[in-house]
Amino acid sequence: MTGPLRVTRSVVIPERELAWRFSRSSGPGGQSVNTAESRVELSLDVARTTALGPVQRARALERLSRRLVDGVLTVKASEHRSQLRNREAALERMAKTLAGALAPPPPRRRPTRPTRGAVERRLADKKRRARTKLRRSEPRNESEPRNEED
Repeated sequence: MTGPLRVTRSVVIPERELAWRFSRSSGPGGQSVNTAESRVELSLDVARTTALGPVQRARALERLSRRLVDGVLTVKASEHRSQLRNREAALERMAKTLAGALAPPPPRRRPTRPTRGAVERRLADKKRRARTKLRRSEPRNESEPRNEED
């Protein structure tokens, strides 16, 4: 059923490095809810795995630092009634989490200046909006004294 976990094309985690733990799940299950251990926890020691190179390991440890406990990544699955389906869900979740952590950083954004046309359009829109709001106000009678609040 299990076997090695394929994370990316180049990263495959051997089955012996994956640690499974099963427990009773909360939620639906009918008569078997108190007897079947359908909740699954899948753990991988990211700090010691042989599947990652030094650069990948450092990147994964840095990006997953908030989820790791002593260098171990643990994924839980209990949404299905059967242990088998929860195992599949845990494997999928583990692969997705590791793939996200191992992905190369996105290219840096090169800041650009707005075009002259964009600046002119923005200023024209601001003026148009100001005129619209000015027309909504009550016409001011110049003979009346101005309040301090105006």
